[in-house]
Amino acid sequence: MTDTSTLDLLLWVVLPYMVLAVFVLGHVWRFRADRFGWTTRSSQIYESRLLSIGSPMFHFGIIGIFFGHVVGLGIPKSWTSAVGISEHVYHLMAVTIGLAAAVACVGGLLILLYRRRTNTRVFGATTTGDKIMYLLLTAVICFGVLATVVHTTFGDYDYREGVSIWFRQFWTLRPSTELMSRAPIFFQLHVLSALLLFAAWPFTRLVHVFAAPVGYLTRPYIVYRSKDPRRESARRGWEKVDF
Repeated sequence: MTDTSTLDLLLWVVLPYMVLAVFVLGHVWRFRADRFGWTTRSSQIYESRLLSIGSPMFHFGIIGIFFGHVVGLGIPKSWTSAVGISEHVYHLMAVTIGLAAAVACVGGLLILLYRRRTNTRVFGATTTGDKIMYLLLTAVICFGVLATVVHTTFGDYDYREGVSIWFRQFWTLRPSTELMSRAPIFFQLHVLSALLLFAAWPFTRLVHVFAAPVGYLTRPYIVYRSKDPRRESARRGWEKVDF
């Protein structure tokens, strides 16, 4: 076995399965050992104006990108053709919708990074894990945009005949190293940076993606009472309102 094929085996077979194990076991460990730290550690108390702009942009953009990846990676090319979606229509939809999601995601991320770096109090609340997370997240998004623009939009590479097939083979435990080794450089960097992000995921604030506030549906009401006796009502319950 040559050195090149050994490297391909490590990058496109061994590493992805190691990352999957770390991703799953890391979340189990984090939930059991740091359940109260399972949060985004909101910094809204320090600054809210830029956050109210950047956060919705980033989250809506990333949701659009996520569903785009679900379709592009999870659904075979033959399936979309079978339901009457031609390659031209699919490419047009991917470019227009994907571009809108990418612009929102990148724009929101830039606002959040600017806010975190320029606001002293927000930057002071930024941990080392946050910095690593933002670095990896930025790398994944940038390499993804470059791969789409350079190799797909203005290139001739069809990721649905390469990267997508490798992705589906991964879940059937038969990933082909050739499909990824022949992929353009920005697609390779996009996948590798995504693997690093998923490996770090359980140990960062990104765990909040898997947190659903189900308990709020059954949680009892929280009653707030004033400590100033002059502001408390003489009788319990609702005060009478005169019309």
